[in-house]
Formats: sequence, C-alpha cells, structure tokens
Amino acid sequence: MDKLGPLPKAKKGTVPVKRSTKVATSAKALDAAADDRVGLRVLVVAVDQDDWGIATWRSVLNRVGAQYDVLLSRSQSLSAANLVQPDGTGRYNAILLTNNALLYFDGSEYVSGLDAGEWNVLWAYERDYGVRQVSLYAGYGTWPEDYCLRPGSEGGVGDTPIGTQLTAAGAGVFDYLKTGVNVPISLSYVYRSTVAPDCSADVIMTSGSDVLGVRSTSADGRERMALTFTSNQYLPQADLLTFGLFRWATRGLFLGEQRHYLNADVDDWFNSTDHLYPDGTLETDPGYRMSRADAVTTYNRQQSFRAANPLAANFKLNIAYNGEGASPTSSATCGTPWPWDDGLTSYSRCRAADFTWINHTFSHPKMNFTDYATSYAEIQENLTRAAALGFSVDATVLKTGEYSGLGVYHPDPNNDIDPPTDNGLGASNPNLLQAAKDLGVKYLHGNMSFGSHQPSCFNCGINHPLQPSLLVVPDWPTNIAYHTTAPAEETLFYNSYYGPNGKFPFFSTDQTYAQILDNESDVAMQHVMSGSVYSHTFHQGNLRDYGSGQNLVFDWLNAVMAKYNGYYNVPLLTPNWGDLAQYVENRTKHFAGLGGVSAVYDRAAGTVTFTADGDAAVFATNAAAPGATAYGTDSIARLTLTAGVPVTVTASVRP
Repeated sequence: MDKLGPLPKAKKGTVPVKRSTKVATSAKALDAAADDRVGLRVLVVAVDQDDWGIATWRSVLNRVGAQYDVLLSRSQSLSAANLVQPDGTGRYNAILLTNNALLYFDGSEYVSGLDAGEWNVLWAYERDYGVRQVSLYAGYGTWPEDYCLRPGSEGGVGDTPIGTQLTAAGAGVFDYLKTGVNVPISLSYVYRSTVAPDCSADVIMTSGSDVLGVRSTSADGRERMALTFTSNQYLPQADLLTFGLFRWATRGLFLGEQRHYLNADVDDWFNSTDHLYPDGTLETDPGYRMSRADAVTTYNRQQSFRAANPLAANFKLNIAYNGEGASPTSSATCGTPWPWDDGLTSYSRCRAADFTWINHTFSHPKMNFTDYATSYAEIQENLTRAAALGFSVDATVLKTGEYSGLGVYHPDPNNDIDPPTDNGLGASNPNLLQAAKDLGVKYLHGNMSFGSHQPSCFNCGINHPLQPSLLVVPDWPTNIAYHTTAPAEETLFYNSYYGPNGKFPFFSTDQTYAQILDNESDVAMQHVMSGSVYSHTFHQGNLRDYGSGQNLVFDWLNAVMAKYNGYYNVPLLTPNWGDLAQYVENRTKHFAGLGGVSAVYDRAAGTVTFTADGDAAVFATNAAAPGATAYGTDSIARLTLTAGVPVTVTASVRP
C-alpha cells in the first residue's frame, strides 16, 4: 500500500481458523500459566516499507515512548518464535495491523502478506494470551476474517471534512475526548459500512447512519477493533484517535505516557522591540516597549483565560525578562505608581507571583562570540536584578537572546529578520557554555526551527556536545512576529512572508487576521494534540493592548484553546519552566534506557514486573508505582530501575 486509497478488492470467504492450534515454542509454553504473562510491547504488522500505516502507527508509539517491533509481512515470515519467548511468556500485549487483510499485488493477483498458516499463528497467539488486535484501516467483507462489516458505499473525502459521532462504546474507548465530539475526517478514503445482523460487534464511530468503526469479538473469543478510513500521521483524525486505539489494544498498560501541554514564553520583558507599522515602516530605535497598561491588560487577560477555560485553569505565562530595563528603585504596587516609578517595573513587582520568570540575560546581547566575563555577567546580573525586584527565578534555566550562542546565527549580526544559518551545536560559544555551567545552569532554551536543536526522540532534549552537563530544551517558534503589536501589523508581516507575493509564498491569496489566527492555531494544535511539552515563543510587543484589552498573544491562545475545548476533556498542563525542563530530561532518560528494559504483565497475579540490563528510569502507564499521578482516567508513573533488580507493581488494566 503506497497511497491513501481504497484497499485491494477483498478475497471471498475467510481463512479457516484452526481452533486447536496452540502457539508454542517449548514445552514450557504448553503450561497454561504461561499464557497469563505478556511483555508490554507492541507488534505492528504491515505489508512492506511503503505501507503508509507504519508511519501512522510509529507516530503515536514514538510520541508515547512505547516499546514496539514492526513485521513486514511481504518479506518476513511470522512464526510462533516471533510471538512467544522460550519460557512461554508472550512477547507482545497488543497487535496493530496497518490494514485488516495486508494485501499486495504479486504481479498476477492480490495476495496477503500473511498466508493462512501465519494468520492462524497470529490468531492463536491472540486467543491463547488474551491479546487484542486493532486494524487501522479495514474494508467490508469477511476475508481473512469477519469484523461484521458489510457494504454500504465508499469514496474519497477531500479537504472539507465529514462529521462523525462516537457511540457510547466509542466514547468509552476515547474517553479523553469530550462528550459529543466531532472527529473531522478529511483527505481520506472512506468505507461507509453497515454491521451484519446477529454478528458480535459494537459500533464505535458513525457518520450519520454509516458505520466508520467497530469493536468485534471473533468466534474464538478474540477482541478486535477496526476503523474504515485512512488516517496518515499528519491528519487531525490520527492525532485524536490513534492513541485511543493503541491504549485499547494494550488494555491501557504500556511503557511510556501521553499528556497534553500549553506553555507560552514572552521574551524581552523590560526591553524594547523593533516595531513594524501597518504602512511597512520599521522603527528600531527606540522601537516598542510595553507599558504598565499593557502589563495590566496581560494579567487581566490571563485571569479571564483561566476562568473561561477550566481545562487550562492553571495556565501561567512564562516571562523571559531582561533586567537592565527594569528600575530597581520602583515601588511594588498594583495601584497608581509614584511619579518617579517605572510603571512596568512597579506592576511587575506587584504581580511577581502571577508569572513564571525566566533568565533572558541582563541586557539581551547576541552571545555568539561574547567572552567568558561578559557571558558570566549577563547571566549573573540578571539573577541579581530579579532578586532585588522580588522575582522567583529558577537559576537552572537560561534563555539567551535570539537563542544566541548555540551555533545558529546570521552572517550579518544586524539582520534580525531573515532566517539565520544553522552551524550546528558544535559551533556554540564555549565561553557562554562554561559561564552557564559555572553559574548552575542545567537547561538552555533551543529552537525547533533549527535542525541542530531538534532532539532525536519525542519531548526529549539534547545533551550539548561541547558541555554535556547542559541540556538543550527546544521551544516552538510562532508566526506572531516579534516586531508586531496589533492585527494590522501582524497581517502585513504574515502576507509579506507567506502571501502569494511573499518571500516564502504559501497561500494563493493574502490572509486576513482571522485567517492567520486560524492557520497558526492549527499549527499549535498539531503540537498540543501530539503531546508536545515544548513552549511557544512570543515577544513583549505582542502583549500591547491594541484595543478593548486585547493583545496578539491572547488572541492566539484563545484560538488554540477554542479548538482544544472542541475535542478534549483532559486538562492542558502548564508546568513552570524548571519542571518542564526536568520532564524533558526524564523523557530523554526514558528513551535512553528503554531498549534495555523488560516489562512483563502477569494477568493472573495482576502485576507488572520491570527489569533492566542497566540502570534506567522509564515512564509507565497504569502501573501503580509510588509517585504515580493521574491524568484523565489513566495513572502515570516513573520507575527508577537498578540493573538486574526486578521491580514488581500492581497493574491497573482498562476494560
């Protein structure tokens, strides 16, 4: 399967099920007790490397941080040894098919990647070990087995999505989605099916009267689930549904975890920013510096945002401040400041506890080539100024101006508009790195726009190659431009870059401000739905009160939140930056140790036993380890493992 289209015409009949088949690789496997033990590992069964379903399954499994293997059925055989360890323990607690028949054209006819014997080996394993199977894409028919799906109509869906509904059974599977959610299906091929009467199946998803998903039980008792439309990893339907399919298949018990986050950084507080006017004029000196009134509006908007969105009730802006621009002699007042006060400083001191403050260096220099003394002073003096102002700042976190000093810079040091050159982390400023380390910094902000700042695993960081004690934690950039303060300015910038006559033409027509918010909140929602913890970056000019208490940052936040509220009923988490960075460090360690960890679920005992080849620390979902925390209806724990020392905890499986 090399495209998102209809499945090959299904064969007639079914593959006969050999109900007496017992999956066994040793005498021990014949012991019934062995059937109660399975590893927390997933097997993805695909046709070949061109099968689109591999990327779709990999996407959710990599985000979660699960253990999995991929079997390419066209070229790799499936035997009992693939499924059962020599001691009789099952290797997998879930089977994920890219499509229900695994058909491909062999030059003369369509054949399945699994022959009848291999299908029976797989089904016997699922039956004997109580392992569930999910087909990401299924057509109607009975070959190789009957999901109870019968012909309705079929065809492609373009950019305009069709509406869907979850049934009561489906709502239980996807319980992290809101009641009555409409999962939009677009850019897909859809089998609009019916369910055979007197067939053991529960409909999980519909579009009008058409069936788009079923949960069914085979004649020999195996539990299966299938969707009847394509879903590549870039489509919202995949973000919304594949985690629930995976979680159902594993009965909610797996290595890894998924949560959803919303963080926003506002850079250059107390500083000034270039100002792009609606007529195209760019003011660089003095530029724009937010006022006390802007800060009041920002606080009020944050409070109203939290009150209006219970799923983001703990949201708090991250303020990356430059202390040189603050007045240390200004009073701390939320009322009328004294005539000699700097109004922004006074109000910031009053609201110090209402924001998370991030060290953004004292005077915001570009630190690509600064010497050690300058680098040290910029970090230290900003912390000293924060203490004088009464700000609580996590000294382990540093965000340099324009992410400077980390190997990415424009050859023209005065060019702040055009994309910089990524010279790699190896081109970082060693003086900055040493100063940061000497001052207790552990985490440096990076930028996901830069290839060298992109970690190799999801929600991970990068141990800096020149100073491994420093972890680079990337941010997401946004297209709310640093030098825009109002809708007309942002619209001018956006179209000058992405309009039909822009530097990087993407849209066929110039975009309105409402369209820009829709476009950019779609991008942000991809990050949020994926479970990305990384923060999104803005600048202080974006907090200008451009009228009626509105600003660009909260316009963006409200657009993102409206879409999230339309889909989810689980909270958006906003950890402070130290906790965010610690989580990223923990995720990095999770992936580093994952390959050497074995986790085995004992169904009879109701426990999971973890062992590791070397010291490791991994996340696990619904394993009742000390310190586990609830998220939605799941429990997430982080287990610290010592090499060769088993850890057994209670398992909590989902229905």
